[in-house]
Amino acid sequence: MRTGRAVTIRGRVLIPGDAAGTLLVSREPLSFWGGYDSDTGEVIDRRHPLSGETAAGRILAIPGTRGSSTTTAVLLEAVRRGTAPSAILTMGTDSFLVLSAVVADEMYGRALPLVALEEEDFRRLIHRASVSVKPDGSVVILQSSGSPSQACG
Repeated sequence: MRTGRAVTIRGRVLIPGDAAGTLLVSREPLSFWGGYDSDTGEVIDRRHPLSGETAAGRILAIPGTRGSSTTTAVLLEAVRRGTAPSAILTMGTDSFLVLSAVVADEMYGRALPLVALEEEDFRRLIHRASVSVKPDGSVVILQSSGSPSQACG
């Protein structure tokens, strides 16, 4: 029988909100433009470690975005369609992610929680773990014995 324990880390709140879901972790930045399908929520960049994964309704952990400012438009469209991640964990302040979250809240009344973690805490994230994100920047990771501790990429 597996026993679980919760680990809480605290990040810097960029956009507050509550979210819970399965954690998708990558050490590689993601370009939403050409890398994320706003119709389905799938990571479609075939060179990205999360390729083929659906981030819709999950907690996406990426160090940041890469590429064009069109990332903002694609993520905003995903929020509108309900195919965006439930929350995003990142390292540092990514202006494309922040802009998407601010505009989504303003236009659609849908907050996209966004929390920046220190690099050491980001490395503690466990791919496919159950996670909840709190408005104060707390990230609660439910670990069970035998959980994989590696992220994709």
